[in-house]
Amino acid sequence: MNKIKEYQKNNGLISDGLIGKKTLLSIKEKLGIKTNEELAHFMGQTDHESGHFTASTENLNYSASGLMTVFKKYFPTKELALKYERKPEDIASKVYASRMGNGDESSREGWKFRGRGALQLTGKNNYKLFGMFLNKPEIMGSPDLVANEYFFESALFFFNRNNLWKYCTKVEEQSIKNVTLRVNGGTNGLDDRIVKTLKYYNILK
Repeated sequence: MNKIKEYQKNNGLISDGLIGKKTLLSIKEKLGIKTNEELAHFMGQTDHESGHFTASTENLNYSASGLMTVFKKYFPTKELALKYERKPEDIASKVYASRMGNGDESSREGWKFRGRGALQLTGKNNYKLFGMFLNKPEIMGSPDLVANEYFFESALFFFNRNNLWKYCTKVEEQSIKNVTLRVNGGTNGLDDRIVKTLKYYNILK
């Protein structure tokens, strides 16, 4: 289900999936976001990263050529990539092994703690910190809760932990670029992020 529809249904709003001022202000209140500028940045980034609130779990169903493009470091040869193609659990277990607090490839923790939530919370260490943030230690045993129950909260955790709010005092192209650099590590999709962030800010006016 679209995560906006799901949020609306769970919070007494008309669950039509349309993001109007009432839905935005409800999210702002529930998450404790302080200003409309901050909310516009938060929504613009999460909208872009989650495919308009439709993707809550990382898609790792890569072809061999995809693996050699996206994860070239881990799949330097076609022969190796072919062994893993279209095997999401094996792929995640390999590329996320022995980092971010995960065990080695055989532990399968790379798969267990793959990206989930609006900004793709990834890695055992981050799941543990997020569980502490919410005081929900059960997340470690049931990581799907991040996708199913705490979709927006996981993005809030990311903004808080990375102190992104200091870049959200204004809503203009430079501030959106500043936030994008911290969320994405680069400027992928910047134009779309700008359009979405400005759209939400205009709705809130």
